[in-house]
Amino acid sequence: MNDNSPPAHPSFAQALRVWAKIGVLSFGGPAGQIALMHKELVEDRRWISEARFLHALNYCMLLPGPEAQQLATYVGWLLHGWRGGVAAGVLFVLPGFAVILALATGYALFQQLDWVESIFFGLKAAVLAVVIEALLRVARRALKNALSYGLAVGAFVALFFFAVPFPVVVLVAGLTGYGVAKRRPDLLSGGGHKPSGAAQDASAVIDDTSIHVSPSWGRALAVTSIWGGLWIAPLLVVGMIWGWGNTFADIFLFFSQMAVVTFGGAYAVLAYVASEAVGTFGWLQAGEMLDGLALAETTPGPLVLVLSFVGYIAGFRSSLGLDPLWGGVLGASLATWVTFVPCFLWIFLGAPYIERLRSNVALAGALAAITAAVVGVIFNLALWFALHVIFDEVGRIEASIISMAWPVWGTLNWSALALTVLAAISLFFLHWGVLRTLALSALAGLLLQLLV
Repeated sequence: MNDNSPPAHPSFAQALRVWAKIGVLSFGGPAGQIALMHKELVEDRRWISEARFLHALNYCMLLPGPEAQQLATYVGWLLHGWRGGVAAGVLFVLPGFAVILALATGYALFQQLDWVESIFFGLKAAVLAVVIEALLRVARRALKNALSYGLAVGAFVALFFFAVPFPVVVLVAGLTGYGVAKRRPDLLSGGGHKPSGAAQDASAVIDDTSIHVSPSWGRALAVTSIWGGLWIAPLLVVGMIWGWGNTFADIFLFFSQMAVVTFGGAYAVLAYVASEAVGTFGWLQAGEMLDGLALAETTPGPLVLVLSFVGYIAGFRSSLGLDPLWGGVLGASLATWVTFVPCFLWIFLGAPYIERLRSNVALAGALAAITAAVVGVIFNLALWFALHVIFDEVGRIEASIISMAWPVWGTLNWSALALTVLAAISLFFLHWGVLRTLALSALAGLLLQLLV
């Protein structure tokens, strides 16, 4: 086989192994997760071309819910149909859910995080280096000319300095790309530098010529019935056993609502979730919500798994006759189910239509503009994460229309900064892999905690 011929189509068993690997290593939030998938699927294995990967990412960024998990589902669907999509999506979430379940159990029983912090202190600092590397990798591939750079910078400024809602940023970027593509499609389709290496130069299993399932009303009705039915089924079971006015029904309904409004990732809705879970339902205290976020940040999988922690604590404290541990497991499972099952509905319902739109120049321009803006979004998330890793306290500056996070400089955590630098050296200069870097940083963090 020459360098430009596509590799053999992977078997379902081969894909399962790769999706499991991605699920276990998917640290670093959406930036790190998307970059990891790009490396595994586009660069290393050439299972999907650069253009198709970015086209799928564009669509997933428009959806409510965790975009990285939806991207995995989309690529899995392209490779092996609905069973490939289900396998990719489930394996992306399962490792993180298992870890958050174990950590939430320990937290509910012992109500302290010292043992967790001693293990994950270094890991959390290392994740920052992983996110920075991921940001650079995504930017190199998404920013191709002056317009795309401008869109990325504009998105970052709007989000970080003015707290513009994420859907507004995406909508403006999409409309800009649509208008530009109708008049000057060359401004979004080329120019600047292009990705190098196998991802750009060689063929892929799923490339620009690959055609998948064609959309139809019958298929749309079947997909909606199946995944809509799966979405609602647990509520019917809970209602038959405990009635409709109880904690488990509230968990189901509240997090179902979150599943359709969580644009912009977990950070975009955490304030609202905390307000409702603490103030309206009384499931946990404000400090406990932050503890749950700290736990979710140190696990693989989507950060929105913090909702599983909230569901666990709610079920643990109001178990309706169950053992509290089993109540917690049920609460976490319900929150997780209604958070991620809708993601499969969005992908399996919409992906065939998005695939058909690849040939529409104006819509392709809109999606390309959104991709560029997403770099700014990821930069904003990376900076937010950096501030909260390196500083113990982060406040806000509010002045006229400006609303931005700002660190309390006296709370700089020198240990976290040192561990982040160590992780950056291993990634950027020693070229260690993510897993090896995380292991090194976790060990270094544990030693620091024991010595201080």
